Amino acid sequence: MSAIKIYVPRDAAARSLGADGTAEAILTEAARYGISVQLIRNGSRGMLWLEPLVEVETAAGRVAYGPVNAADVPGLFKANFTSGNAHPLAHGLTSEMPYLKNQERLTFARAGITDPVSLSDYLQHDGFRGLRAALKMSPADIVAAVTDSGLRGRGGAAFPAGIKWKTVLGAAGPQKYIVCNADEGDSGTFSDRMIMEGDPFVLIEGMTIAGIATGATHGYIYLRCEYPDAHKALNEAIASAYSEGYLGADIQDSGKRFDLEVRLGAGAYICGEETALLESLEGKRGQVRFKPPLPALQGLFGQPTVINNVITLASVPIILDKGAEHYRTFGMGRSRGTLPLQLAGNIKHGGLVEKAFGLTLREVLYDIGGGSLSGRPIRAVQVGGPLGAYLPESQFDTPLDYEAFAGIKAMLGHGGIVVFDDSVDMAAQARYAMEFCTVESCGKCTPCRIGSTRGVEVIDRMVSGDNPVKQEVVLRDLCETMVHGSLCAMGGLTPYPVISALNHFPEDFRTRKTNALNA
Repeated sequence: MSAIKIYVPRDAAARSLGADGTAEAILTEAARYGISVQLIRNGSRGMLWLEPLVEVETAAGRVAYGPVNAADVPGLFKANFTSGNAHPLAHGLTSEMPYLKNQERLTFARAGITDPVSLSDYLQHDGFRGLRAALKMSPADIVAAVTDSGLRGRGGAAFPAGIKWKTVLGAAGPQKYIVCNADEGDSGTFSDRMIMEGDPFVLIEGMTIAGIATGATHGYIYLRCEYPDAHKALNEAIASAYSEGYLGADIQDSGKRFDLEVRLGAGAYICGEETALLESLEGKRGQVRFKPPLPALQGLFGQPTVINNVITLASVPIILDKGAEHYRTFGMGRSRGTLPLQLAGNIKHGGLVEKAFGLTLREVLYDIGGGSLSGRPIRAVQVGGPLGAYLPESQFDTPLDYEAFAGIKAMLGHGGIVVFDDSVDMAAQARYAMEFCTVESCGKCTPCRIGSTRGVEVIDRMVSGDNPVKQEVVLRDLCETMVHGSLCAMGGLTPYPVISALNHFPEDFRTRKTNALNA
């Protein structure tokens, strides 16, 4: 009789909730019952409220149980869960769970299904098909496919990926580079981490395709040091790709070369900005560069460089495999394809969900997220990381679309969504945004470095009752200076959460003493 396949995630979130102990307990109990099991450490499915999520492969499909702690394992074996039997922690077939069934998983098609560091698993689930297609195409045709797909940068700025690639393809230089920005520092975001931990080969494939398309022969993944699990998975996958000829001097006997390595950042938020990242990658202090020149023309070590984030590059293989038109069928307007949304904060069903652009924020919060975890009304949502605007309930019907969000002075950014119920103090959140900027600013430009410090002081004076009307005028003027005078998006976007909090939640900026008396 063949061994029963049991899946326990190796994802950092699952491990932080005891997945390693759960895996050990499963092996111990299986030995005690004399049951032969094959334990596979897969990636997370993205349903973080059910982690550790254990799956058992049955004739009908994989059956899910969760959250399963080590202490729950004896009871599962007693209920004969290895046959997919009923149990209070059972959720039926994983593929039929509404949270997963209602998604459009393109970039995350394999996440949670395969062993992340098994190359044979990756190949069995359509891996490297995009690369094989690319090897038969001219560089210009590959760039055209990416352009025609409508893929835009998933790192925040939403710049068309094809334009960057075309610029680098046409640029002259003795060496070109592909740089993956994996310095995922925004609060409430974790899609990059989940790809790197749950399906690292798709990132390797996407970067290799980018290299072939632009003439770049060397790539770097700039990874934040706070992601040790991703670091381990990436290095294991890269080693396998080299050993099987998917990286190196002669990729699949094509005569094409692409080398890839991981470099660790030291934890500076500003290094998520592409030019500060390049400075850090060159061994310098992470400070923003002046533009021009653009990195596509003079980037890493002064050479033409493509810089895309993890999700952008990981979206490329399916475009080359299925075609640009297939990818374009998802989404709306100029926002094509899918966006991995990350639900965090005060939300019942926190986790990752990949959906085509076009659904509304309200649908995400209630139909997918299940409303607030506290059961209280959702008062505000911050979309796009710590520099994203705070959106009130009146804007929850805005479709998830880059242009629609820009129309309400907000941004989709990396797809992070942080939820707050009606107990939140929005003045405190606005102050946090300014304080975050003071801590994380690279210090190169005055509006960001000094403006954020003064912003904290002004907000403190407002809420203490020190001529709040005058202070609000000063704060708005200060924010306008930061928007138009800062060297990069760090200072230029910090006012977004501040102004949105002022506009939509003015009552929270009233004098604290007055509030206390009226309580």
